[in-house]
Amino acid sequence: MIEWALPSGECVMPKQQYQMLADELRKKIDSGEWPPGTKLPSRAQLCKEYGVSDTVVGKAMMLLRATGLTETLEGVGVFVADRS
Repeated sequence: MIEWALPSGECVMPKQQYQMLADELRKKIDSGEWPPGTKLPSRAQLCKEYGVSDTVVGKAMMLLRATGLTETLEGVGVFVADRS
């Protein structure tokens, strides 16, 4: 993987695909486009829409869940969490 240097000389790694996807989905949640209670598109739909693998979508979903932005109901789907 390519390393990038900041003006300070500090090296940073570019974001992984799953991190970029999680950022995109987070923007939809934070902007209110997907308000609390909204069911997120299926993994297959997200793969197709963003042109990424199921593994990438799965890791992005784990990040959103770990940060409390989504809740998963087994067999039902992934929903935007109510953070109030």
